[in-house]
Amino acid sequence: MSDKFKSRKSWREKLENHPPGLPKVVSGPETWEKRFGGRRVLVPTPLLVDGVIRKVGKRKLITVNQIRERLAGDFEADSTCPLTTGIFVRIAAEAAEEDREAGKKRVTPYWRVLKGDGSLNPKFPGGFEAQAARLKEEGHKITGGKGKKPPKVLNFEKVLVRGDDLR
Repeated sequence: MSDKFKSRKSWREKLENHPPGLPKVVSGPETWEKRFGGRRVLVPTPLLVDGVIRKVGKRKLITVNQIRERLAGDFEADSTCPLTTGIFVRIAAEAAEEDREAGKKRVTPYWRVLKGDGSLNPKFPGGFEAQAARLKEEGHKITGGKGKKPPKVLNFEKVLVRGDDLR
């Protein structure tokens, strides 16, 4: 890749230097009721999202929706912005891989984050294959991934974190 396409900031810098004014709870129009489940929507920071992921223990999993619910509750909001949360999950994942490459042993376990239906995230470092390999190492069974259907964790609902798991 040529230098003109390289990011000026590392993923770690993107994680730690969040946009000014965040986190914040914004009030939106009535149309947000249906779209977000309420009018008070949290716009988090990458570090807030990373902090929730870091609390997910071995052999446990969390969905992006659970991350959003947890953060909304922490800030007394109706919901958390799905767009920024998704972006910040990706930043946390990429920063974790930078940390691993730098020799750090304990990194954010982003591979434990699933989509709401239990499917893997193709945008994580290494794509489906790398996430599946990490999850298999922790004892999870992966199914699917044929054709247009993404791979999923079999019976993921049984190992999702519960409220007390994130304290």
